[in-house]
Amino acid sequence: MKRSYFGTDGVRGPYGGPVVNEAFAARLGEAAGRWVGGKGRVFIGRDTRASGESLARALAAGLAATGLEPVSLGVVPTPAVARAVRLSDAVLGVVITASHNPASDNGIKFFLGTGIKLTDEDEVSIESLLPATPSMVEAFFPAQDARADYIGAAQALLPAQALAGWRIVLDTANGATAETSPVVLRALGAEVIGMGDAPDGVNINLGVGSEHPEPLANKVRATGARLGIAHDGDGDRCLLCDETGSVVEGDEVLTLLALHALAQGRLAASTLVVTVQSNLGVDAAISAAGGRVVRTSVGDRYVSESMLAEGARLGGESSGHIICADISPTGDGLVAALKVIEVMLATGHPLSELRRVLKKFPQGTRNLKVREKRDMADCGALLGAIAAVEAELGAQGRVLVRFSGTEAKLRLLVEGPSDAVVAAGLERLAKAAGLDMDVV
Repeated sequence: MKRSYFGTDGVRGPYGGPVVNEAFAARLGEAAGRWVGGKGRVFIGRDTRASGESLARALAAGLAATGLEPVSLGVVPTPAVARAVRLSDAVLGVVITASHNPASDNGIKFFLGTGIKLTDEDEVSIESLLPATPSMVEAFFPAQDARADYIGAAQALLPAQALAGWRIVLDTANGATAETSPVVLRALGAEVIGMGDAPDGVNINLGVGSEHPEPLANKVRATGARLGIAHDGDGDRCLLCDETGSVVEGDEVLTLLALHALAQGRLAASTLVVTVQSNLGVDAAISAAGGRVVRTSVGDRYVSESMLAEGARLGGESSGHIICADISPTGDGLVAALKVIEVMLATGHPLSELRRVLKKFPQGTRNLKVREKRDMADCGALLGAIAAVEAELGAQGRVLVRFSGTEAKLRLLVEGPSDAVVAAGLERLAKAAGLDMDVV
């Protein structure tokens, strides 16, 4: 059965639209409650969007209609919700967030009692239980602090005052990490220069955060900082800048963490899990060091599922979702940054040097806005172009074409032996896509 509402990472869309609204949130809460069955607490956290509190209350009403006990964690990073659920008797965790999307969007994503996200099958089951209309229940919605425990656990990852003498630029995207990440870094002794740290409900991800690294890079260069860290709106992503102000992407972070763990004999199953989006250079670097790379579909929950199946403890996405399963069951931008800092402290090398372990294949991407997502089987011109480009690349590259799971966009990726070949391949794919669908 195909999912109608859930996408790559929960339910997401424009607030006040046909899906993300209070009535649907209440219906979804009721469906999730029916699916879980029985009694128990459900932890609900949110990011800083103005629409978050009313959606959380509506969701809580739906959950309460089935006999569950909703508990508000307030504004906290997504990984803090996953941690709180895993370490308690809660039967579900929920985050009201649209992650890196603009403030006009919002969404809802769920965690099981183990702190991991729902499977596709779980989401299909919940959708099948959606009531036609929401139950009008006034839910008692008590609050509980999850922030202090999350901060304490993160701070314990490094020795006391390990960052004394460090200057770090931190961009919290005017989002959920504005009151957590800077607290941790300062407690460890760092001088923190903040950006995107004044959320007002409408400025989340607005020109700041992991989707907009240029201001971070400029600030790192201007202040002589040793490191730049940027989160997305809900804090499950991490983008870094080295001391030169050069952006360090997720693939580089994953590779340097995996190689460091391999060298110490600590990479579980000698395996790193990435998605089909990651550069082929990751495979080459890990293989040369005696490890292996397993690839999954795009989405950090698919990475998590594969990690469980493979016995791996490290995985993630090129977008900056990094899962260090020994610490967190889901992507955690702060944990990822601290693990990179740990490697910097252990080796004495700056990030500009550590990142060199990844030799990227030339890669290009293009995101095409479309009016609607079409069945790829009906896109004859695009399928023909994909086959032609793949045939020309052979073993020297690859093509990846997919619709975004969270936005009305067609994502194109080409890797090849040179920038010119990659650019030509992308152009051919984009033209073919324009023949098959309405590109905005």
